[in-house]
Amino acid sequence: MITLQHITVRFGDRRILDDISAEVAPARITAVMGPNGCGKTTLLRCIGGLLEPNEGQALIDGQPVLDYSARALAQKVAFVRQQTQTDFDFSAFETVLMGRNPYQKRLQNESQADWDIVEQCMRQTNTWHLRFSKPHQMSGGELQRVMIARALAQQTPVLLMDEPVSNLDIAHQLEIMRLLRNDNGKTILIVIHDLNLALQFCDDLMLFHSGKLLYQGPVAGGLTPQNIQTVYGVSAHLADGRIIYDY
Repeated sequence: MITLQHITVRFGDRRILDDISAEVAPARITAVMGPNGCGKTTLLRCIGGLLEPNEGQALIDGQPVLDYSARALAQKVAFVRQQTQTDFDFSAFETVLMGRNPYQKRLQNESQADWDIVEQCMRQTNTWHLRFSKPHQMSGGELQRVMIARALAQQTPVLLMDEPVSNLDIAHQLEIMRLLRNDNGKTILIVIHDLNLALQFCDDLMLFHSGKLLYQGPVAGGLTPQNIQTVYGVSAHLADGRIIYDY
């Protein structure tokens, strides 16, 4: 269970998140949506223990995330960042293998079980053929899928994903979203901009507007023409279960 208690984050005089309180349903996919700059990434960073709010706190299983040790939190939460650039020249396989680090004792080598988990996750994300490739040899979309494989290899109950499909072509977007949809048991928060992908693959929605939580609940109930107009300033309507933008 993820609980948000009165989270406020300020950068200078600007409130990025303004008194956010909510409970995230476990074992479901929650789309975190809203326009650029509305606090989506900031929220994920607070939940992942990467940012301390000015006020309030995030809790996982009733314990404040900032009270976890780094190792214990890494066994609870995996984070797929929006930016996939890396300055290290590790192969794709080595990168995904890093997802097993929270389970290694000091100076302990990876086991065959760890290697098997890495192979499984790379095959699931269609990156096994890239296992010997270095970052400069991969496209942005390929590197993004490698980072998703690393997060999956971490085998955490909570998965935070900041625009994980933004660099992917349509086929790989659907492939990754199907993979997440079929990964029963994980609590997944995913920042996503494609409203129709959210409708098709996500269970719940947290919709942000100007640092406030405008809506939380089933995704279909939140992506209404009125909310889309309020949040994005775009006119749209629903047809055959899809969102159609008006011109």
